[in-house]
Amino acid sequence: MKIAVLSNENSPHQLTIHEGDSFTSLPAIPTLTEAFHLSLADFRNAVEGNSGADVTGTLVAPIAPEIELWGAGVTYLRSRDARKEESGVPDVYQRVYEADRPELFYKGNSRRTRGNHANIGIRYDSPASVPEPEVAIFINRYKEIIGYSICNDVTARSIEGENPLYLSQAKIYVGSTALGPEITPSWLVPSPADMTIDATIIRQGESIWSASTSLAALNRTLSDLIDYLFRCQSFPDGVILSTGTGIVPPMNIALAEGDLVEITVAGIGTLSNSVVVIPESPQ
Repeated sequence: MKIAVLSNENSPHQLTIHEGDSFTSLPAIPTLTEAFHLSLADFRNAVEGNSGADVTGTLVAPIAPEIELWGAGVTYLRSRDARKEESGVPDVYQRVYEADRPELFYKGNSRRTRGNHANIGIRYDSPASVPEPEVAIFINRYKEIIGYSICNDVTARSIEGENPLYLSQAKIYVGSTALGPEITPSWLVPSPADMTIDATIIRQGESIWSASTSLAALNRTLSDLIDYLFRCQSFPDGVILSTGTGIVPPMNIALAEGDLVEITVAGIGTLSNSVVVIPESPQ
């Protein structure tokens, strides 16, 4: 069972239950935002006790206008090594990896986020951009994880590598994030050791890079990331946190227009997106 967000004549962000070939409405929780208003126990009761009707629509990214998407950085050893390799100031990333306080940053909103099979973007002014395959956690207003999904935290590697203060420009732009395909309820996900993460870049039908890791390789606990995210912050409509990447392409690999990026997380699904170049003034 998955939780899916559909766009249809009833709502641009209708929350549904996806089982087999059927999508079923959730009358008690019509939108993802309202799901984030519930405690985990109430959310589970509503999902498991659902008696909604079959609905149709287009599967869209599991995010809504009220919900912010944040990211965590340098949470895996591979991420630390990659950031040090590409940066002119590598000590910054070593210090973050070893520090108590994690790197957390605002990643985007629904307008900048793409769903499964939609186009992700690389900046026209960055000669090297890479996918960052990550597990995303859906956190309600009570700091409880209600679900898991996949995030591709696309990053303009050359911009961030030039200066860490350019992080926002490297991370936040139209099409810089893919999220989906759906949400796996937190009580149905596998253990971190079994939650393997596999990523591939396909160019003209051939794989040019692939790598794997698992959520168990995360250098920080999810509860620690959540605790820091909520410090001096208020998320009355909940928040989505992408937990960082443990697999980064080597320096000789960069995304190009027409590439296909596929990310599979065991127990969660597969997120697939084609790459386009984002121009200076996207419409």
